[in-house]
Amino acid sequence: MASADPAPAPVLITVLAHNEERRIAACLDSLPLSDPEVRVAVVVNGSSDGTADVVRSYADRGVRLVNYAEGGKSRSWNRFMLDEAPAAETFVFVDGDAQVIPGSVQALTLCLNANPQANAAAGMPRNGRRAATYRRLLVRDGGMFGDLYALSGNFVERLRASGLRLPEDLVGDDSLLGALAHTDLGGDSDWVDARIVACEKAGFLCEPNTLAPASLRMQSQRMVNYAVRHFQNRMISAIMRRRGPRDLPQRMADIYGDWLPQLRPRLSPLWYWFDRRALARMRQAAAERGS
Repeated sequence: MASADPAPAPVLITVLAHNEERRIAACLDSLPLSDPEVRVAVVVNGSSDGTADVVRSYADRGVRLVNYAEGGKSRSWNRFMLDEAPAAETFVFVDGDAQVIPGSVQALTLCLNANPQANAAAGMPRNGRRAATYRRLLVRDGGMFGDLYALSGNFVERLRASGLRLPEDLVGDDSLLGALAHTDLGGDSDWVDARIVACEKAGFLCEPNTLAPASLRMQSQRMVNYAVRHFQNRMISAIMRRRGPRDLPQRMADIYGDWLPQLRPRLSPLWYWFDRRALARMRQAAAERGS
């Protein structure tokens, strides 16, 4: 059970951070820490660097550190949001490597208040070569990025009561949470576009990629993660079409064995090599689950 709070804060901002020692201060400095109606918790998960130490230095500004030794964004999302987080009217989520544009938290809250049918509100990317394209897609398709989004307090209450949880090894939280918001915790036949609202006055900045070796290595790792996410999303879409979220596995690796024989790398110069690495990682995870 999530902890009860006799006086829920209007807004709880949850920052999810893994090995973000270099970026987490910029993220926290971009948040409205002085707003008395906002509480901030930073969920540091599986970090081997000084991320938690940086967060501790913000304790006198009201930032709460939640430090889990075990990594995994979705696992940590479940543990904090479904088991431990206090009640709130609006839950805002930020990635630890993003910077939030001033006024965005208030804008997300206003978007949800102005659209009572919405379970979620999406923040917009404001930098990067394809930012304008992504903004148009978010408006058109009702998606959301994990860097910045908000869930209504009512939706989170119902999610907690439902017993549904994200698969622990899911890559990214936003795609599945977006589907659950669109379907109101049902299957694909329950999909309503208006249950996620694109909040164009809320935005975030991401660190641009560079040609430095460390940046290129990090981007390569991200691309493999994105490829794993692509294959996981195919599995989740099939589950949501058939019987809905009640059939979601505890871990995606639990169903890899059923899916791997039919998965192939995309015949794209951009994705082929990353898809091969992703499928190799998935085969290893399936073997470990079966051993």
